[in-house]
Amino acid sequence: MSGTLEQTFTQAVEGIKSWARLNSPWAIHYNSGSCNGCDIEILATLTPRYDLERFGVKLQGSPRHADILICTGPVTRQSRERLLRIYEQMPNPKYVVAVGSCGISGGAFRGCYNIIGSIDEVIPVDAYIPGCPPRPEAIIDGVIKLLQSLKQVEAASARKLVYKMPGGC
Repeated sequence: MSGTLEQTFTQAVEGIKSWARLNSPWAIHYNSGSCNGCDIEILATLTPRYDLERFGVKLQGSPRHADILICTGPVTRQSRERLLRIYEQMPNPKYVVAVGSCGISGGAFRGCYNIIGSIDEVIPVDAYIPGCPPRPEAIIDGVIKLLQSLKQVEAASARKLVYKMPGGC
């Protein structure tokens, strides 16, 4: 009986952690070699005019505390190892958003001698936000759609877990 209670408690704690992570995700931004156009637009989404924080998204300085990695630019040879290190330092579950044409396909820099390619050639990407540079509204829309899809996945997995409190509660 104590095993069932412990299992129920563990599931409840995991549910609360999941709810908190999806309703107030922390993001870290990494420029892997772009022209800074996308970076300016990402910073514009954090200003009071667009206010990404109203959706609970907060820009974080440390990858060890971030849930979402927002990447811009094509991956250069110099930035590949840093990008991998940042991705590996993030706690699971972690999500990656590729912003801009360069992050999605290499953009104008594709074929250059120092470009490895797009972000998804180095790390797995969960959401793509196209544009050169994408508008702040598009960035907000992409992040919100990622969060909504994650909430649907969490709701579907929560429906599979049917548990009953011991003692008939």
